[in-house]
Amino acid sequence: MPARPTAVAREMPVAGKVRVVIENVTPCVDGGRFPVKRVIGESVNVEADVFTDGHDAVCCRLLYRAERSPDWHQVPMAPLGNDRWQARFTVQELGRYVFTVIAWVDHVGTWQRDLAKKHAARQDLTVDLQRGAMLAREIASRAAEIDARRLTEWANAIVDPARDIEERVLLACSEELTELAHRYPDPTLVLRHEPPLPVEVDREKARFSTWYELFPRSTSPQPGRHGTFADTEARLPYIAAMGFDVLYLPPIHPIGVTARKGRNNATTAGPDDPGSPWAIGSAEGGHKEVHPQLGTLEDFRRLVARAGELGIEIALDIAFQCSPDHPYVREHPEWFLKRPDGSIQYAENPPKKYQDIFPFHFECDAWQELWTELKSVVEFWIAQGVRIFRVDNPHTKPFAFWEWLIAEIKRTRPDVIFLSEAFTRPKVMYRLAKLGFTQSYTYFAWRNNKHELTQYFRELTSAPVCDFFRPNLWPNTPDILTEYLQYGGRPAFAIRLVLAATLGASYGVYGPAFELIEHRAREPGSEEYLDSEKYQIRHWDLDRPDSLRDLIARVNRIRRENVALQSDRGLVFHRVDAEAIIAYSKTPPSGGDSVLTVVNLDPHHAHAGWLELDLRALGLEADQRFQVHDLLTGSRFLWNGARNYVALDPQHTPAHIFRIRSRVRTEQDFDYFM
Repeated sequence: MPARPTAVAREMPVAGKVRVVIENVTPCVDGGRFPVKRVIGESVNVEADVFTDGHDAVCCRLLYRAERSPDWHQVPMAPLGNDRWQARFTVQELGRYVFTVIAWVDHVGTWQRDLAKKHAARQDLTVDLQRGAMLAREIASRAAEIDARRLTEWANAIVDPARDIEERVLLACSEELTELAHRYPDPTLVLRHEPPLPVEVDREKARFSTWYELFPRSTSPQPGRHGTFADTEARLPYIAAMGFDVLYLPPIHPIGVTARKGRNNATTAGPDDPGSPWAIGSAEGGHKEVHPQLGTLEDFRRLVARAGELGIEIALDIAFQCSPDHPYVREHPEWFLKRPDGSIQYAENPPKKYQDIFPFHFECDAWQELWTELKSVVEFWIAQGVRIFRVDNPHTKPFAFWEWLIAEIKRTRPDVIFLSEAFTRPKVMYRLAKLGFTQSYTYFAWRNNKHELTQYFRELTSAPVCDFFRPNLWPNTPDILTEYLQYGGRPAFAIRLVLAATLGASYGVYGPAFELIEHRAREPGSEEYLDSEKYQIRHWDLDRPDSLRDLIARVNRIRRENVALQSDRGLVFHRVDAEAIIAYSKTPPSGGDSVLTVVNLDPHHAHAGWLELDLRALGLEADQRFQVHDLLTGSRFLWNGARNYVALDPQHTPAHIFRIRSRVRTEQDFDYFM
């Protein structure tokens, strides 16, 4: 008969006296593997499930600190019900913060609660008061001298028979005792949530920014001449007048000649074709040089300085790839993948071929030297005054590389912002955001109907996504001319502008193509522009009467003047019984006027319907009279209650952007606001 297995003794826990449980601490990204994101001045609302066995009370505290500081700050956590607790803290400086939660069985709190119940039931409290005095003396044994003296005095007072019982009970339940007890918990009973959870703190532009993209080579006032940094500098007042605060430039480096692409991506270039700016590198240099026809580094630095005077930051494209003529190809052939015939593998996305671009081979044996050199490229442009980078196709480079590079850069320059241009699978986009990218392109360009927009933006603005992913919405890019814009005419551009600018705190347009309603595709079914600036120099008539520049300026002014539109939080969708009309609001986290946007999504036809407002989300009461001020047209309406009528003709007014004034109560008030 086989021997029975011997029972293995289980090792006793080190902290066997700890009886509390801490679970489900939020906000938290992947168990604390990645930080949640905030900007300076924002709060971090921390919640946790905290409980114990039996009926004892528990006490819990939020602890937080800047990572560079050794000193923890404590905030009492308040119960929300069902063993859920909450507290918040505000981040005040750039860089990384950490936070955690501590908790313990609150014997003093339990005793005070039960004492009050017994006193209300007229029970004898002699032993209970003696128990309280013992607790107070125990706490005094680990308290600071002045607090220990106060606790001892208090212990003597509650067992003093010369005092009235009511006075002794009042002393026993005093807030002062509670505060002292919570200040000096028994360390053998305290549980600490490990590891501390990180928070990455960026500057405000990480949350709220308004981008404009242009090709510097197309800024010349003379048709046919290659534009310069000086020409781009002359364009700055035009961009500033529309209200943009970030000017994004595609690659400004020398362009290769070998396998250069011609107009409309032709495989053979003509003698005057300038090539694609993303085919980086020539005999004139690579990623740390500027195209000689644009000017010099000194000219570029002057552009950066002049833009700053107008409230605009220059964002540069980081495209880690090379033309066959790049110095890297000659000096470091080990950084590229060799094909069986000995040639270097060019970029492909079958059946598409990009013979003018060599991707880096990140699995090469010299990967450490490659990483170091690419980091030095970012550092070089930081030295020229750039603090914002739009990163081209980051999903085609290793995740580990980006996590390392961004962490290295932000270790010394926490003000740097990285925008991820990754139109790829959702999990890949989210991973890039988690590991460090400040903002991210989205699928917004292809979300057109009410259901698509509602579902997508509920996802983006709900936890956990909203804690790590900051969307930057673009209705068009040099690579993306959607079918909606190709066939929707001027109203389609106006509609997408309003959606991007009000659904997202950060958005951008590729101009002047956007404001000049460039809608011609290279061929049916394509999202490529006809005569794309990626392959040729364009001359734009900025004074065309059909330009959207005035509407863009008005929308951007509305964004600057209304705090509600400067955050992705607080987004609520409202029901409209017309399928072509979408309605949503934003309310500032710290209070203030809400902004309600109503948009006709059909660029061809007028639509009308009844709007059912979520009054609670807007801070309004049922049957309350309030004013809505259309910030696009200047019109004002007096509404009452949740149900209101809206009608929008895209040829005239494709959208309303209402500021809600809940303080209006009388017709006289309404007349005053008129």
